[in-house]
Amino acid sequence: MNHILPERKEANADYKWHIEDYFAEDAKWEETFLSLQNKLSEMTSFAGHLGDSAQTLLNCLVKNSELSLTLDHLYTYANMRLHEDSANAFYQGMASRAETLLIQYSAMVSFVSPEIISIPENKLSKFRNELSEEFKIYDHYFHSLLRQKDHTLSPAEEELLAKTSELGGAPQNIFTMLNDADIRFPMITGADGNKTELTKGRYVTFLESQNRSVREEAFKALYSVYLGNKNTLAATYSASVKSDVFFAKTRKYDSAIEMALSDDNIPLSVYDTLIQTVHKNLPLLHRYIDIRKKELGVDELHMYDLYVPLVSEADVKIPYNEAKETVTKALNVLGDDYIKALNVGLNNGWIDVYENKGKRGGAYSWGSYGVHPFVLLNHNDTINSMFTLAHEMGHALHSHFTWEKQPYLYSGHKIFVAEVASTCNEALLMEHLLHATKDKKMRKYLINYFLEQFRGTLFRQTMFAEFEKITHEMVENGEPLTWESMNRIYRDLNKKYFGENIVIDNEIDIEWARIPHFYNAFYVYQYATGYSAAIALSRKILDEGKPAIDAYLDFLSKGDSEYSIDLLKGAGVDLSTAEPIEKALSLFKELLDEFETL
Repeated sequence: MNHILPERKEANADYKWHIEDYFAEDAKWEETFLSLQNKLSEMTSFAGHLGDSAQTLLNCLVKNSELSLTLDHLYTYANMRLHEDSANAFYQGMASRAETLLIQYSAMVSFVSPEIISIPENKLSKFRNELSEEFKIYDHYFHSLLRQKDHTLSPAEEELLAKTSELGGAPQNIFTMLNDADIRFPMITGADGNKTELTKGRYVTFLESQNRSVREEAFKALYSVYLGNKNTLAATYSASVKSDVFFAKTRKYDSAIEMALSDDNIPLSVYDTLIQTVHKNLPLLHRYIDIRKKELGVDELHMYDLYVPLVSEADVKIPYNEAKETVTKALNVLGDDYIKALNVGLNNGWIDVYENKGKRGGAYSWGSYGVHPFVLLNHNDTINSMFTLAHEMGHALHSHFTWEKQPYLYSGHKIFVAEVASTCNEALLMEHLLHATKDKKMRKYLINYFLEQFRGTLFRQTMFAEFEKITHEMVENGEPLTWESMNRIYRDLNKKYFGENIVIDNEIDIEWARIPHFYNAFYVYQYATGYSAAIALSRKILDEGKPAIDAYLDFLSKGDSEYSIDLLKGAGVDLSTAEPIEKALSLFKELLDEFETL
């Protein structure tokens, strides 16, 4: 069997995306690029004049959308071409030019939001009445801008804050350099008895090893390095939290968490409800830990035993075309409109399927309004690859339905809802597979796969969210963040979340020091809320049928035209209450019950 990856030009055209749907040839991209470059200055003529008249304001908003969409097409095409083969120097240059143009444009239009906010509200209201039909689509846009008015400073102060934003991002940059470039991990003995360099990428593979001594050695080796850098890492994270608190206070927010949630108008109660509801259901996680200890047959369960599969991967080869068929069958419950769109995506050049030399790793869905979504895969005929296909097509169809119904202004999705459609697809695929399979080992494998998603997403990300809340409150109360205090907080959280039947190894205390998401404050809770919403929606779809499906498809079509919390309420999921999280955790309980019977 030939294991040599093909060059991009040798890859089978039947499994490549039709990137030409953007630009038929590179020369057309070049022509559009030069044309846009010449048009950018058209935006500068509006600066300082948005309050002059309703027509001037409208013209500016229309022109901004028009130029921005063209830039979107240029940027997306260039980067997706580069992702086909990252060694291609021509597309490296194209992507770099698109990036430069994007930065220039962002600077050129930076006046728009502050100027609109500075227009007196009675005058803005008069403008909107004057051209009521034309301004109608901007209602949510204006509401979103004006809602932040109390937290928008004077032009001089805003300029000063913009100049300090690079300083505010310094802790994250320092952490990235230390964590990705400077830190080196020791050699460890692999399962084959050979010495292998430990890397962050290999760490999870080692933790999944059936050889317990390999797991333990990798765990202790990794954390010994973070412990060796504990003072630097603590100072870096402390500086990041202080930066969050500084910007929140400067913008007149009561707390850093309020500022972070304010961008998408998420009530603070959503964050607290998530933590409280997970706390109430921690006995379920403790029960899973007990099952894991029993299945592994160990006297003591350690933190390095949390990732080893309880059931070896079902030895099933699922070719891509079979994966497409299975995903389509699983998503049939979403009705004819969804399946029609899914079939268009699966069979009309939306997807780049197989790996080739230089192709970007992983998977994503991306694209630009006015064309159609695209999906990058590196499919390898496993169950995991089939779930990835379902996941990414969830993203793609979220965009597809939004772009069919919304103007470009609302064509995106906030992070709070971005993972809902993709995870809902995965949940529906899982339900389909569990319903279809009678093989005991396969059922056990699938249920363990599902249980691990719950542990890694709902429980773990909530624990991370709680750590962030505690550390920010400490700084806001004038308390110092030292490595000792953060180790203590993190150890207490591990005890609370994992319970009495696991050894909380000392090394795990420093795990906070290796989590990159902590440098993007109050971000991770959205993984847990999004997962809960997706599970709740999948249950509604399966239990209630057409009314739930119609509400879900409506949600998919609304894009960014409402606040995320309201979008989900429209679909029947209210994350300001505990109900969706409770529903998700009740499924976790059902899975635990069946796993024990198997």
